[in-house]
Amino acid sequence: MTIKDLIEYCRGKRLYIQTHNFPDPDAIASAYGLKKLFEHFGVSSTLCYVGKIDRLSTKKMTDLCGIEMFSNSEIEDEMQESDPIICVDSQKGTGNIRDLKGDEIACIDHHKFHEVEGLVFHDVRRVGSCATIITSYYRELEVEPDQVTSTALLYGLKNDTLNFTRGVEREDIEAFLYLHGRCDKAKLTKLEHDNMEYSDLQAYGTAIENIQMFDNVGMAMIPFSCPDALIGIVADFILSLDAVEVAVVYSKRKDGVKFSARSEIPERVNAASLLSEALKGLGTGGGHPFMAGGLIALENIPKLGEDPDEKIRELIISYINKE
Repeated sequence: MTIKDLIEYCRGKRLYIQTHNFPDPDAIASAYGLKKLFEHFGVSSTLCYVGKIDRLSTKKMTDLCGIEMFSNSEIEDEMQESDPIICVDSQKGTGNIRDLKGDEIACIDHHKFHEVEGLVFHDVRRVGSCATIITSYYRELEVEPDQVTSTALLYGLKNDTLNFTRGVEREDIEAFLYLHGRCDKAKLTKLEHDNMEYSDLQAYGTAIENIQMFDNVGMAMIPFSCPDALIGIVADFILSLDAVEVAVVYSKRKDGVKFSARSEIPERVNAASLLSEALKGLGTGGGHPFMAGGLIALENIPKLGEDPDEKIRELIISYINKE
């Protein structure tokens, strides 16, 4: 099935496009870009997520680009089990997206593919951002994206590749060239600047106070709840230290312990494998060789013993040493 076939498959149905639980700019841009593409062919859809939009950068993006997204609580009464859902920048069974009432028929993602029964379409590629995949559909179908859509997709692409310094493939460069001449550069500048909130400084400060070095591995614990995106940003910050080649940051939250890992040496320490293997039996983890996320659910915290922090350090370092 092609993307055009998927559009026709969804015609006449109440379609939902779902991102992961705490949508970042790439997820939002990809979902919005897909929505606008379907609209070009007369197929309407609703953007949705389970969780919250919890970063200044993502709130600013939805406001500046006029992107309307709905939380599960806002749509659960109207959604039916037969309503098709397309998962974007995410896949069911990976730990960062919760089930909705509808029928997941497709996934479009740039993480490792997970087999899920019932999919009529899947497009999972090794590229730097999901926005790159959505952009390829516009090019394939010869549909001209409007300026707002181009701006959102380019912002998502730049955000997920850390301004083209992380996980970049040829397709990402081609997407950049395609979108750059079509975007609103003034709006893109607004999106990229002034994205740190004062409260973010507390997470940075605490991580700096708690950082521990194990050879080339930097680990930091944040003893209070942080949004997924902020944990990743702090991990990027720690990775920027000269002596650090692998960074692992975790935050203690109401839903458990949330992890973010980064690796500058993915051929030796694969960030996705690090979290999926180190947390096996306790939680879930996955992502890319150079960046990944994970979660130990609240009910599994007692399995960490009397000193959870020491156990977490042991699990991470043991896996890295084994590799």
